[in-house]
Amino acid sequence: MEHSYKYFKNERCKYFPCHQGMEGEGFNCLFCYCPMNPYQDCLGTPNYLKCPNGTIQKDCSKCTFPHKPEHYERIMEFLKRKMR
Repeated sequence: MEHSYKYFKNERCKYFPCHQGMEGEGFNCLFCYCPMNPYQDCLGTPNYLKCPNGTIQKDCSKCTFPHKPEHYERIMEFLKRKMR
């Protein structure tokens, strides 16, 4: 793959694939632990769950945004903006 620094896949991981339906060649494990997780305005599609104590919990379990290789540049730009 051209620009291989943007892509990594570990088919031997015990969690692979972590998202059902994304087993194909384009699955990217590079952002296995999403670097956008701490941000409410992330680029993905998280769900927000209201806990019994009233707090809101971000649930990224169904978000596949960071696992698509074509999103690498957008994620990096998002993180650069957050670091300013």
